[in-house]
Amino acid sequence: MTTFALVGAGSGLGLATARRFGREGFDIALISRSHNHLDALAAGLEEEGISARCFAADVRDPQALAAALVAATATLGVIEVLQYSPVPQAEFMKPVLDTTATDLDGPLAFSIKAPVTCVNAVLPGMRELGRGTLLFVNGSSAVRPNPKVAGTSIAFAGESAYAQMLHTALAPENIHATQLIIPGAISPDSATSSPEVLAERLYALHTDRKGFRHYAEPMPDPQDGTP
Repeated sequence: MTTFALVGAGSGLGLATARRFGREGFDIALISRSHNHLDALAAGLEEEGISARCFAADVRDPQALAAALVAATATLGVIEVLQYSPVPQAEFMKPVLDTTATDLDGPLAFSIKAPVTCVNAVLPGMRELGRGTLLFVNGSSAVRPNPKVAGTSIAFAGESAYAQMLHTALAPENIHATQLIIPGAISPDSATSSPEVLAERLYALHTDRKGFRHYAEPMPDPQDGTP
């Protein structure tokens, strides 16, 4: 079997998606900044019979991020599915009128440069395999700019544009780039946005391979409150 690489591994959506792909026989590569955090996630998956390995890297360090993905491929095998879904940092959430050019350095590295680094690292393997899936997960500001969180609104828009261009450019090569927008909070009690429901949705995006942008739930129109 091939590898599912999760960039931004966490105990909520990330773990649920890793578990969902692991049940289908994928080996799991977990990537985030904290090795201790990753070790705990990997141990839990291993107890469930899912092969998982840890690769620590800060997404804002292109060399470390690329090296982690190369190491994952060497250890587990070619990466067929890449999910990019790290949680943005609080410092990215400044109001637009308080945001300086320097304030955008972090968000742009996090949401644009890091995804480009990831894709460049995994694309050769996907091309050799003859198939692949690139899963991009974003909040609502990716499609509806929010002046209260200017950094993520600007950076998510760039990530969305990049992902959509990949969707078009890579389709002839049987490599599917797709985006899931999660408008609200991820909650274990939500019928549409619990980690398990979202994980199932992401797995379906990998298998169905239809369209670019998908929504976990309808986004109401801020002008009149309708979807």
